[in-house]
Amino acid sequence: MNRRAAYSSLAVLVAVNVLNFYDRHVIGALTEPIRKDFGLSDSQVGLIGSAFIWLYAIVGLPLGRAADSRSRKKLLASGMLVWTALTGVAAMAASYTMLLFSRLGFAVGEAVVAPAATSWIGDLFPAGGRSRPLALFMLGVPVGGALSYFFSGPVAQAFGWRAAMVLAAVPAIILLPLLMRLAEPVRGAAETHREPIARSSMAAILRIPTMWWIIASGALLNFNMYAIGTFLPAFLSRIHGLTLARSGVATGIVFAVGGVAGGLLAGRLGDRVIHRRENGRLLTAAAISAIGAPIGYLGIDAGGVLAAITLIALAYGTLNAYYGLVYSAIQDIVAPAMRGTAMAIYFLAMYLCGASFGPLLTGKLSDWMAHRAADAAGAARITEAFKAIGLQQAMFAIPLLSLLLAIVLYCGSRTIAADMRKRAVQPVSAAYAD
Repeated sequence: MNRRAAYSSLAVLVAVNVLNFYDRHVIGALTEPIRKDFGLSDSQVGLIGSAFIWLYAIVGLPLGRAADSRSRKKLLASGMLVWTALTGVAAMAASYTMLLFSRLGFAVGEAVVAPAATSWIGDLFPAGGRSRPLALFMLGVPVGGALSYFFSGPVAQAFGWRAAMVLAAVPAIILLPLLMRLAEPVRGAAETHREPIARSSMAAILRIPTMWWIIASGALLNFNMYAIGTFLPAFLSRIHGLTLARSGVATGIVFAVGGVAGGLLAGRLGDRVIHRRENGRLLTAAAISAIGAPIGYLGIDAGGVLAAITLIALAYGTLNAYYGLVYSAIQDIVAPAMRGTAMAIYFLAMYLCGASFGPLLTGKLSDWMAHRAADAAGAARITEAFKAIGLQQAMFAIPLLSLLLAIVLYCGSRTIAADMRKRAVQPVSAAYAD
């Protein structure tokens, strides 16, 4: 596949991921009106996000296996059709239970995106140049989130949260035909060193020491990312007094500015450091995460809204830099025939062990802290003021986990060079077609 065709395919896959995260973050953007409409606690709000992640992680494993043997294009198209349909159904939810079940169905559709698309991208670009395209693909996280917050908050304030849900489903009408027109590459086409045709077992992937460190890092990262995605608009409304529309726009700024800057930086650095040090990608990711921890703390503690948005955007950028560096590191240690499965294993473990607890535990911690604040003040009930205190205190867990993330990534950087060398001595074989 020529360079122009590769980048055309990448552009469509990026757009798919933007819609993926637009629709995923729409619940976070609409947290406050949904909470008030159904009379929910922060724990119930968190459960919506966590239940989505539990099912997403479980169904992702068989879908990842399918991405290693079946048409990735058809899998992506089917997944998009399911998740956008369920996003529209959520607009008709008459109860909390119905809303929760719509998000569970949504999870099934979205679970195919990362394994199929990252495997596809790995076959478009050679190993020494993968950080940048993977970082561009993962800009779907901040760009999709930013657009969701930019549009969902103002639309919900003007027309209600249900209208914002319907809007989230519309772009699939354009993207589905574009996706189906792409030419899917041969597996292993971008490799200079051809890998064995036969797929190895999932156990073989888990015998790679660096994979365990990467899985642990993913759990920590995604705890933070999903806690931020679910509760940042509510944090800005409760602590800094922003309206629904303004908190959505402010969160969109955090995602767009911080996330895009972090992703582009990671792509640029990742493809440079790999030519200097075999462990350069993970070592760089560790350093960036360590820098982000104190910045995040200061942002959550900031007294002014401008300082809070600026610092949180910087901290979010350091978290988003993870993707281009670490996802390309996964492809450095896993053969093309197992990349979909490797990503599915990674997603299963890191979502079940990290991301699924981000919204739920942050919500529970927020409720607990709010109760403590009310008890300390001798108040008879939990007012919005106490809920604001509780949420701010709960979010201080984010910078603490960012620091732990840096330590785990550093540990991974100590083992990756040996794992890369083990893969390099595998027997030579021809690449195979779909």
